Amino acid sequence: MNKNQLIGAIAAKANCSKEVASECCDAMLESIMEAMRGGDKVTLPGFGNFEVKTRAARVGVNPATGAKIDIPESKVISFKPAKASKDTL
Repeated sequence: MNKNQLIGAIAAKANCSKEVASECCDAMLESIMEAMRGGDKVTLPGFGNFEVKTRAARVGVNPATGAKIDIPESKVISFKPAKASKDTL
């Protein structure tokens, strides 16, 4: 499912126009990103948790040359599904 299909599904379930559903979807995604940028964990009960984790710096290997390279510390988005989400699959 892509974003346009998601917006169509939201519009159908909420009985609203696609324009309103698109604005709501964009606002939700923007709010989640702002919260994570601020270091907050976002919990959606029954769906899962989004949070930012720090991946430690490490030494990697270039597979083409075998040379060692330094990989700097980075931040990654982590998602952990809720039990209810796992059970529906």
